[in-house]
Amino acid sequence: MSAPQVVVHRDKELMAKAAAARLITKIVDAQAARGTASIVLTGGRNGNGLLAALAEAPARDAVAWDRVDLWWGDDRFLPYEDPERNYTQARKVLLDSVQLDPTRVHAMPPSHGAWGNDADAAAEAYAAELSDAALPGDHGHVPSFDVLMLGVGPDTHVASLFPELPAVRETQRTVVAVHGAPKPPPTRLSLTLPAIRAAREVWLLAAGEDKAKAVAMALSGAGEIQAPAAGAYGRSRTLWLLDKAAATQLPRGLYPPASA
Repeated sequence: MSAPQVVVHRDKELMAKAAAARLITKIVDAQAARGTASIVLTGGRNGNGLLAALAEAPARDAVAWDRVDLWWGDDRFLPYEDPERNYTQARKVLLDSVQLDPTRVHAMPPSHGAWGNDADAAAEAYAAELSDAALPGDHGHVPSFDVLMLGVGPDTHVASLFPELPAVRETQRTVVAVHGAPKPPPTRLSLTLPAIRAAREVWLLAAGEDKAKAVAMALSGAGEIQAPAAGAYGRSRTLWLLDKAAATQLPRGLYPPASA
C-alpha cells in the first residue's frame, strides 16, 4: 500500500493537460523498460477530459501506441456502440486518432453481445481475459498495470464501486457485475478493489466543487465500504490529481497539496 500524494492544479483544464503529460511520460518510460505499457482508462468528465488533452498533446507521438495495452476500470452494460459507454467515449476523444493494435484494446463486454444480457457472465469473461494477460510475478489474477486511472464521484465512488453496495465488499473476484447502481444505467461491470490495488500506480482524478467533500472524506481515514475511493491505492504510488475547487476541503496539514 502506498501513501497518497496530492497534486492540486489551478483549474480542471490545467489538471487535464498536466495529467496527460504525466501519462505520456509514464507510458514512454514503461515502453523503454519493458517494451510495452499497460494502462487502465476511466470515463466521466475528468477521464474524458484527460484523454481529450492527450489527443491534443504534441508529445503524444512519443508513445508507440501499438505497444500499449488498454483496459477499463468499469463500463456501463449497454450495447456496443452506445454513446454512454466509456469505451465509446474514449474512442471518440482519442482512440480512433492513434495507431493502436486492436488485439491490445480490451473493452469490457457490452450487452446484447456474446453473453446477451447476462452481466454476471460478461464480468466472468472479462476476469478471464485479465487472468490470461497476467504474467508470472504479477499480483493476483490481473496484469501489473503501469497506471490505473479512476474518476472520483461526488459520493466517493470509483469505477462502479458505490458506497455500501455488494461490489465494494468483494475480496475474491477481480471483476463483478453491479446491479442496482444509484446512477443510471443500473447495470455495470467493474474492477474490484483487489484488482485495482494490483496496479503499480493508481491515479485518482477529481475536479469541481461537487467533488470537494468526497475528496476530503476519502483522505480523512474513512473506511472503503463507506468511501470506496479511500480503498483505491497502488502498490508503488497513489496519486490524487485535483483542481483547486476539489481541494477546498482537504484535511489541513494531513495531506499538504503540492500545487502545480
